[in-house]
Amino acid sequence: MQPGEKAAGDWIKVRLETARMETEWQTDKPLLESTVVGLKDRAQTLEDKRALLLSETSKDREDIATMQGKNKEASEDLHAAESRLQALDEKLTGMRPYLPPRLSDALELSFRSIANPGLATGERMQLTMTMLNRCLQFNHAVTSGEEVLTIEGEDAAKSLEVIYWGLSHGYALDRKAAKAWYGSPGPKGWRWEPLAGAADQVTKLIAVYNDKADPDFIVVPATLSSSATDAAAK
Repeated sequence: MQPGEKAAGDWIKVRLETARMETEWQTDKPLLESTVVGLKDRAQTLEDKRALLLSETSKDREDIATMQGKNKEASEDLHAAESRLQALDEKLTGMRPYLPPRLSDALELSFRSIANPGLATGERMQLTMTMLNRCLQFNHAVTSGEEVLTIEGEDAAKSLEVIYWGLSHGYALDRKAAKAWYGSPGPKGWRWEPLAGAADQVTKLIAVYNDKADPDFIVVPATLSSSATDAAAK
């Protein structure tokens, strides 16, 4: 009898609990259903707002995509320009030994600056163009003055009178020693070669340039070396 009574008691408890839960469900069901309807309405409202926002911003998004594409192209062009500019600076640096000493010394600070890998692109461009213009101006003019030169075969550096014909060649004069030298780009860079017996011609040449002598035709030695030109071009 005891197992039967226990089972009956448990069944009664289960039925009571079931009846309670059914009652609660019947009470809560309308509220839950209305909540679901409200959430669906809210979701639909949000979906409508999203569709409207996408429609209103479609042109802006297209413009942004276009700008991103242009920015990418501009970035690639800038990178290519930086690479070409860097290569040009490397060529300029490689040509420095072949420049007339006067011009090379004048561009000392510029050569140091372009050797800096952290130099901004705008500054590098401006500096490179300035250097090229300086070389172009020097090449289109005859330049004369005093310069301290170290010449092979001489005891030490000395102050000499010099005159340059652009970037192609020049003459150096030691007036006291009555010595003259011919300068030009050689296979390994700018070089000075002795000009035996040409001191008088170079003296007259410098005097005419400085308006200390009447204009005249003065014959001075000059050479055109294809090997030197090729070396400078490389």
